[in-house]
Order: sequence, then structure tokens, then C-alpha cells
Amino acid sequence: MAVTLPQTEFSPRRVTVLGSTGSVGCSTVDLLMRNPARFEVEALTANRNVALLAEQARGLRAKMAAIADPALGPALADALAGSGIETGVGPAAIAEAAGRPAEWVMGAIVGAAGLAPTLSAIRRGALVALANKECLVCAGTLVMAEARRAGARLLPVDSEHSAVFQVLDQEQPESVERIILTASGGPFRTATLKEMAEATPARALAHPNWDMGAKISIDSATMMNKGLELIEAHHLFGMAAERIEIVIHPQSVVHSLVAYVDGSVLAQLGTPDMRTPIAYALAWPERMTSPAAKLDLAKIGTLTFEAPDPVRFPALRLAREALAAGGAAPTILNAANEAAVAAFLAGRIGFLEIAHTVSGTLERLPGRAVSSLAEVEDVDREARRVAESLIARF
Repeated sequence: MAVTLPQTEFSPRRVTVLGSTGSVGCSTVDLLMRNPARFEVEALTANRNVALLAEQARGLRAKMAAIADPALGPALADALAGSGIETGVGPAAIAEAAGRPAEWVMGAIVGAAGLAPTLSAIRRGALVALANKECLVCAGTLVMAEARRAGARLLPVDSEHSAVFQVLDQEQPESVERIILTASGGPFRTATLKEMAEATPARALAHPNWDMGAKISIDSATMMNKGLELIEAHHLFGMAAERIEIVIHPQSVVHSLVAYVDGSVLAQLGTPDMRTPIAYALAWPERMTSPAAKLDLAKIGTLTFEAPDPVRFPALRLAREALAAGGAAPTILNAANEAAVAAFLAGRIGFLEIAHTVSGTLERLPGRAVSSLAEVEDVDREARRVAESLIARF
């Protein structure tokens, strides 16, 4: 049964944050800390950061805190001793946290690891703030079908999809001509292929506008992030791939645009601070105050746009091809990319080998249909195995 979601001052919204110690999770916790009377925290989860998870749980008076790494259960129990906060450890505890009775769940676990717990929240009809784009990349058809069946509402948290959500007339889909996703261009927007080939992880992590986690920062540098967002937008908004455009916007002020058949183009603007789209999702269908800096267009002065370079950023082509192929292809794309990004951050491959690994994995694995979580997980494992075999050859 779907949760009804009126928000009043007399009825605090009960929330759970999956991945509370990551970049998006910390921004969510910041907003919750600033509004203690408006929200009650049911559960928080983290992968390995016990100290921060315990600090957040105590500060928010969470009912439960769960850590994914089984070896860290005793450390979490010690950190929360005497607090009255329940603790859990391992994947089963993360799934339990997602299934607890929170009206609103932030899905901020990075990568394919976030798929199962996010699906748990969706299947009980919760309002799910979706920061994990990989859920829709790996299993978009499955996730959207489960949301429809359960009556769950997906609220996009990526700044681009939140922007589209805010200006898209969903009552008149026939009036929409196309969606335009903006991209900063990342740290290598003007770099040569030679400079990109020689890039270190530290250089690739130095995003010019956004403060993000390591994996997302590398995806921004390769522009795979935008390719994944294209697939996510396709599922979220029911938009054909050829009606989704990507444009480079270095200032990161215009977060995305929707073009209508009458020639109107509506855009959502704001400073590059994830607390803005998180606040929109957290208070939806209302709005709440955010500590993000206010936009000063006169001070910014100039907003520029340019087309992405398909030669230096082949990830965009790979994502479009995977979406067109359908079936398991997007799952393979995501798994190979996660493996390649991890290898690059570990110094095992060069920056340009990330896209080469993804391309090679897609070429080596046959297409197949995926209709269940188990099948998605099977494809994910096989794609990682193939990607690792390619990585070992570089």
C-alpha cells in the first residue's frame, strides 16, 4: 500500500537515509539536523564509516543504524552503546533498514550495491528520493514496474533530473519536445587526449564546481556520469533516447531544461549545491529552506553552452548504444564502468582505459533479457569478471 504524504507541522515526516556517510548522505543529514522538528529519523546506513555513522545516529536520534561491512558490527555496537539505538550489520541489516516504516527514503548508496535496498523501499510503497542513478541504469524496467505496482513515488535527487522534474509538465507529456541535460564538462573539458591519457586520479578527482564522492567525480571526468543520467532520464520520464540531449554548461548554474512544442524552453537554475535538490525532494510536495548560497546572476555575468566532444568523451556514445540495445546492456555498461573506475583510482589502469574497458566488456558479452533482480545480479557479476580480465591486460 502506498504511503500518503501530506506534510504538516503537526506530523513530522519519518525518514531513512541509505548511505548516510557519503556525499549525498551527508548533505541530507545536514538538512535533517537543521530541521529537527520537521523530521524523525527511522534508520541510517553506511558501508564502512562507523565513526561518522554513529555520530549521525546520535545527533539525529535515529532508531536504527546499520553498517554493511560484517567485520564492523562490534565497532558500531561499541560506538552506540548506551544510546538505545538499534544496530545492524551486513547486507541483511541494510535491507532491513530500507524496509522499516519510513515514509521517505533517501537512496544514496553508490553503485549497483544500492539496487537491492532501494528496491526494498520501493516495494513497500515509500516515497524514494533517488540519488543512486545506477538503480535505473542496471534495472530501470524492473524498478519502474515495481514502483507502479507498489504505488511508490520516485523523486529524482540528481541535480539534472530534479531540475527536469521541477519544470516538466507531466500532465501533458505530448507537449514536451525534448529534455536537455546539462554537464559541467568536468576537469578535462578543455584537455587534450594526451593530457587525459597522462591524468592521475588526483587530477581527475578535482571537479571544478561540485564536491562529490570519488566514484561520481571520476564518472564526471569521463562524462560517463552524463551517459548514466541519460539512461536514468529515459526511465524516469518515459522519454525516448533521441529526445534527450546533452549540452556542456561549464558554470553549472542551469541544471537542465525542458523544451516544449510551442518553442518555450523552461530551465531550473541554482548554485551548484546538492542540498538544493535534496531539500526539494525532502519537503516534496512543499518546499523548505536550504542553506545553499543564493544565485546571483549579475555576479556570474555569463552563462555558456557547448556540444560535448564525442572523441574525447566516448562514454556518451557507449551509454546511448547500451540504452538502444536494451536488455542486459545497461547493466553490463554500469558494472564494467564501476570496475574500471575502481581500477583507475587504484592506479591499475590509465584514465582513457576506463572507456576502453567498458567498450570491450560490452563487445564480449552477448545481449540477453533481464526480468528479475537475480538476473540483474548475475549479469553484473559476469560483466565485472570480464572487465577485470580486460583490466589485467592493460
